[in-house]
Amino acid sequence: MVQSSSNQGSSKPEVKGDLKYDSKVIQKIVGIALSDIKGLLTVNGGFFSNIADKIVNSDDVTSGVNVEVGKKQVAVDIEIVAEYGVDITKLYDQIKQKIQEKVKEMTGLDTVEVNVTVVDIKTKEQHEKDSVSLQDRITGAASDTKDKITDQKDKVQDKAEEKKKESKESRVK
Repeated sequence: MVQSSSNQGSSKPEVKGDLKYDSKVIQKIVGIALSDIKGLLTVNGGFFSNIADKIVNSDDVTSGVNVEVGKKQVAVDIEIVAEYGVDITKLYDQIKQKIQEKVKEMTGLDTVEVNVTVVDIKTKEQHEKDSVSLQDRITGAASDTKDKITDQKDKVQDKAEEKKKESKESRVK
């Protein structure tokens, strides 16, 4: 009797396919990775993005992050605002390292290029002041107005209570 050692019944067919990343995914990875780098105040999204951020609060981490995504590699271009007094060359090295690390860790893609343009430097205080949006200002103004109206309402109620007490006092002595 001859035994056959065929694995036809037990082998699984190879599944074919392709894994691709939309540029938005890489932009988010980069944007989130940069969020905790000391000395990096913001990634600059350009004129219209900055105007939009001035009007409404935005948590868009992809703003100002441009990427080119290939099958095995990624190239990144960003414009930043650095904190005054920080060694910008060290900041650049940290940015490159963090981007390379996170992109590789999450996607397996190699970062082959990171281009950083420093478009401004500011103190933390100046950056925070400049980051206040129109939405924040309107919210603050509405809160102030509400407080003033509440104060006026309380004064009117106090006066009304006084008048009520006076009218209850006996007119005849």
